[in-house]
Amino acid sequence: MRMTLRFFIVLMLASVALAEPITIKFSHVTSSDSPKGKGAILFKKLVEERLAGRVEVEVYHNATLYSDANEMEALKNNQVQMLAPSLSKFGSYTDQFAIFELPFMFKNVDTLQKFWKKKAGTDLLNAVSNQGIVGLSFWSNGMKQIISNTPILVPQNARGVSFRIQNSDSIQRQFEMIGALPVQMAFSKSFQALKDGTVQATENTWSNFYGQKYHTVQKYVTETNHGVLAYMLVTNRKFWSSLPFDIKVELTEIVDEVSAYVNHEANKINEQAKESILATNQIKLLQLNDDQRQQWQHVFDPFYADYVKTIDSAIYLTAKNVNR
Repeated sequence: MRMTLRFFIVLMLASVALAEPITIKFSHVTSSDSPKGKGAILFKKLVEERLAGRVEVEVYHNATLYSDANEMEALKNNQVQMLAPSLSKFGSYTDQFAIFELPFMFKNVDTLQKFWKKKAGTDLLNAVSNQGIVGLSFWSNGMKQIISNTPILVPQNARGVSFRIQNSDSIQRQFEMIGALPVQMAFSKSFQALKDGTVQATENTWSNFYGQKYHTVQKYVTETNHGVLAYMLVTNRKFWSSLPFDIKVELTEIVDEVSAYVNHEANKINEQAKESILATNQIKLLQLNDDQRQQWQHVFDPFYADYVKTIDSAIYLTAKNVNR
């Protein structure tokens, strides 16, 4: 009996030792130097240090595995286990993420991060669980600016200008309101489109401008700070549920640590990218005065009137309050 029990224990230990490590494929569309890219690299490093032999992480930068046009479908099919899509990607699942697309809703990255820590913010991590998607954390990139081949200081300057935008109906409507010609396009295709003139402008953060080298094919950057670019770190629900309890606990702690790093570093990374771009003398910086900023804010009043109706009042009021 003892021999049988001992043999069984040895056999079990041997099977555990020979078990294949769990693989997490982490796909994203930005460069390795972006806040998201740095976060993905740190996640891989910490996982493979603390769960050595049990979990491996494969990071795919610059849409080398999936583009932002098909990454969500890949996640649902468990072809990739971790993504950090732009918050605009969740607008097709729930109206509540429209809070992040209201122009001039958040004054800066700090107010955005304060919102995430409130109950209304943390509740949004579960807003798409019925789609088989688990929200793990929010990651900041920075404030959105406009880069273009023609000077844009007031909304009227954007009339007739084609803008590459994310796949978002609410962002499309914003640009239509200022008379621009929005073109929904995968991020991975945006540089070439700007280079060959398929589009003449786009919005994004300084870090993404620099990472994609937009400044080498455009002439002007208008520092509008008109919106936030941020991500929700997500995983496949079935995959997450299948993980052993101790691994899930460790991964959760790592996600929290990496998220704190990304959100702390976002402003610094964008400032460094801004300095690097301007140091090339390849592009001219335009900054808004008070009157110009008010013109931008005023033109979006009808947009607010429509979208505020679809956002839960607790979410909207919490976002307003963090900006006071």
